[in-house]
Amino acid sequence: MEEAQGEVVATEQSKMKSSKQRRNVIAFTGGAAVLVLAANLAIYAFSSHRKRKSDKKGLQGSSVRINLSASEILKLADRIVAKSKQVHDAVASVPLDKVTYENSISLMADLEAEQFALIQSCLFPKFVSDSEDVRKASVEAERRIDAHVLACSKREDLYRVVKAFSVKGDWTNPEAKQYIKCLSLEKDAGRKYKIYMRSNHIVAVLELCKVGQTRKRVAVAYGKRCGQVEQRHKYARLLGYLNFAEFALDLRMAKTSAKVFDFLEDISGSLTHLATRELSILKDIKKNEDGDLPFGIEDLLYYIKRSEAKHFDLDFKALKQFFPVDLVLSGIFKVIQDLFGLRFEEIGNVEVWHPDVSVFSAFDLTSGELLGHLYLDLYTREGKYGHTCVLALQNSALSQDGTRQIAMALLISRLQKGKEGNPCLLRFSEVVSLFHEFGHVVQNICNRASYTRFSGMRVDPDFVEIPALLMENWCYESSILKLISGFHQDITMPIKDETCKSLKRWRYSFSSLKLKQEILYCLFDQIVHSADNVDIVELYKHLHLKVMLGLPMLEGTNPASCFPRSAIGYEAACYSRIWSEVFAADIFASKFRGNLLNHQVGIQFRNQVLAPGGAKEPIELLTEFLGREPSVQAFIDSQSQH
Repeated sequence: MEEAQGEVVATEQSKMKSSKQRRNVIAFTGGAAVLVLAANLAIYAFSSHRKRKSDKKGLQGSSVRINLSASEILKLADRIVAKSKQVHDAVASVPLDKVTYENSISLMADLEAEQFALIQSCLFPKFVSDSEDVRKASVEAERRIDAHVLACSKREDLYRVVKAFSVKGDWTNPEAKQYIKCLSLEKDAGRKYKIYMRSNHIVAVLELCKVGQTRKRVAVAYGKRCGQVEQRHKYARLLGYLNFAEFALDLRMAKTSAKVFDFLEDISGSLTHLATRELSILKDIKKNEDGDLPFGIEDLLYYIKRSEAKHFDLDFKALKQFFPVDLVLSGIFKVIQDLFGLRFEEIGNVEVWHPDVSVFSAFDLTSGELLGHLYLDLYTREGKYGHTCVLALQNSALSQDGTRQIAMALLISRLQKGKEGNPCLLRFSEVVSLFHEFGHVVQNICNRASYTRFSGMRVDPDFVEIPALLMENWCYESSILKLISGFHQDITMPIKDETCKSLKRWRYSFSSLKLKQEILYCLFDQIVHSADNVDIVELYKHLHLKVMLGLPMLEGTNPASCFPRSAIGYEAACYSRIWSEVFAADIFASKFRGNLLNHQVGIQFRNQVLAPGGAKEPIELLTEFLGREPSVQAFIDSQSQH
C-alpha cells in the first residue's frame, strides 16, 4: 500500500506538467512508470475536433472493415455467405473414410476465425453509424447471415463428416475435442440426443426427422416456449429435464437448481444480522418523522436515501468536477498496465466512423507483442446505441499454420461532451461503468483460445461478468481514486481523503437489505421454474416475509411486475448477477486487496483465468487461480465494511 501511495504522490506532481506529444501509454511499471507518467500524463487528452486525412492507415492484423456504405455492407454479407457455402461444400464432399482434422474440422474453424471480423463489420454499424440507411443495411445483413447459418446447421452432409471424425476420436488436443463437441448434439444419460430450443435445432428436426411423434413433441415444445411457466416445464420435460430451471442451468456454471438454492440461501442467511440492523435504522428514522405508522416495503428506498443524505458527506454533482474523462482514462490505462501487463498506445491517422472515435493498440508489456486493438466511441449522438457496452469485433484465434489472429474490441458509451471547450466530466457512476467495461476489454484482448468459438467474451454466461465486476473494485480504493481524479480547472487537486473513504462506505450503504431484495427475486424466479402448479402470489407473500425480515409484500400487486428490468429474459437465471459479484469479490479480497497493483498476481489472472476463454470450465479456471474452490465468505465480509 505504501508503494501505491508513493505512486499517487508522484502522479499528482506529474499532473502539473503539460505536453503536446501524442498520446502513448507507457511501457513501465513501479518507479520508472511514475517518472515516465510524469512527463506524459497529458497525452490522454481526447480532442473532439480531429481532422480526417486522406492517407488513413490500416491497423496491423485487422480484418475489420470501417465506414462501409449501405450497399457495401450488403455486398460483404453476400460474399460472407458465398465463401461460407464454398467451404462447407468442400467439407461435405470429403469421403467419410478419408475424413481428417485438416480436411474437415480445421477448415471450418479457420472459416469461423476468418469470417468473425467480417460479420462484425456488417453488424456493428447498426450501433454506431450516423446514417439511417447504413443502420438499416446492417440489420438486413444480420438477417441474411443468420438465415445462412441456420441453413448450414441443417446440412446432413456436413453432420455426417463431423460425426465421422468424432467417432474416430483423433483429437489433436483437449480444446479441439471441446470444439468438436460443440458441433454435434449432446446425449443424455440414456444415450438420447438433447434438442435445445434453438431455431437451428428445431427447424432441422421438423424438416429432417422421420419420426412423426418426435416432430410433434418438438413442435409443441417450441410453440409453447414463451407461454406460462407450466408450459416451460412441459417442453423442458420433453427434452429430458425435470423442470425448466434444470434445462436453463444445464449449460451454465451453476449447473443445477439445487446448487443455486444453496448459494442463495447461504448468502441470505449470512446477511440476516446486518440486514436486521439496517432495517432497524430505517424504522427509527420513519418513527421520528411519521410516528407509529408501520414501515412498508414502499418506504425502503426513500428512507435509505434520507439516511445516506444524513450520514455521507457526498455531493455527487460537485464530485463530478473531479473526473474529467481524459484523466479517468489515463488512470484506467495505468491500472491495466500495472496489473495485467498491457500497454495501450493510441494510433493516430486511422480510419474511423466518427471524429470522436479513438483507436488504441494493446501490446504485451514485456515482449512487445501486439495483442489487439481497441476502438473507443464514448460520446452520445443521434442514432447511436443508447447504452454502454463492449463489442468484440475480432476474436483471437489460431489459424491452421499456427499464426494467431489478434483481438479487437469496441467500447461504446453515451457520455455527454463538454460544452464550449470544457472537458467532459463524468458522474461517479460513469467512472464505475468505464472500469466495468474495461474489464470486458481486458477479457477480450487477453484471450488466447485456439478457436474463435471460445474466444473474446464467448464464455459461460455465469462467468462473463466476473472480470468486469472485478475491475469495479479499484474505483473505491483511495490510491486509485486519487490517480484518476483531479479538479478539472486544476488537475493537481485530486479528491480528498475523506471523500475517498465516504465513497467506499457509501458503496456498502444498506447493501445487505438491497441484496436481500435481489435474493428475493432470485429465489422466486428459481422456485417458479423448478416446481409445478405454484400459486405465485402466495409464494411471493411467503418469500417476502421470510427474506425481507417480516416486511409484507404490497397487497394487490402482481409479483411479476416487481422484477427489475435486468431480470427480464433471464428466466431461471436471475441469480447470475449475484453469482458473478460473489466470485469477483472472492478474487479481489483473496488476491488483490493487500496489494492493489500486484503485477505478478495480475499476470497470473490474465494467464490462468482470461487466456483459456471458453475452452475450459470456469470453475476449473477459478479454482486453479485461487488455489481452492471459490467461496462466498469474502463477499459476505465485504457487506459489513460500512
